[in-house]
Amino acid sequence: MILDNSKNAVGPIKIAALYARVSTLDQKPENQLIELQNYAKTRGFAVYDEYVDRISGAKESRPDLNRLMIDARKGRFNVVIVWKVDRLGRSTKHLYQIIEEWDNLGIDFIITTLGIDTSTAAGKLVFGVFAQIAEFERALIRERINLAMERRKKQLKTQGYYVNSKGEKKTALGRPKGKKDSKGRRRKSGYYRRWEKEHNKGEARNE
Repeated sequence: MILDNSKNAVGPIKIAALYARVSTLDQKPENQLIELQNYAKTRGFAVYDEYVDRISGAKESRPDLNRLMIDARKGRFNVVIVWKVDRLGRSTKHLYQIIEEWDNLGIDFIITTLGIDTSTAAGKLVFGVFAQIAEFERALIRERINLAMERRKKQLKTQGYYVNSKGEKKTALGRPKGKKDSKGRRRKSGYYRRWEKEHNKGEARNE
């Protein structure tokens, strides 16, 4: 459904997707949508569709966000408008992944309450800051994982076990072996099976 506000447009017409989110079913997204609609009308954007989720922003997979991303990949619009950045997501890493994909698709991103518009120089600067913060967060996660591994190795060496996040005592690093981890199955898979087949054929020819 496209709402045409192009009579207010200056320059090439933008086709917008409006995204709103509330955390619970009791909350109403109408106030967000009214502001987004008014913003699109003022800028002369045609509105392709409205995407509304009623779910926590911590969830990376959301019904209408997923639909928004599918339509973005189909080229249905060229700008996405949200009310606040936390409506789109609360994880900097996830936010950057979304905005980076839109940027690669030639889709601009606008946050009305912050006045951020990635079609402008200032907006591109903010996008760069997002990238730096996301990389910083990834580095912190790697550092925490490495520190935890070193601590567990020391505990194994000094006391013979470590306690995992579930409060369980473990005597070795890594996941426990399952049925598919037996040495016999590993030896008789992939390259070994091909070698065994060719070897048996050779022996049969020599008999």
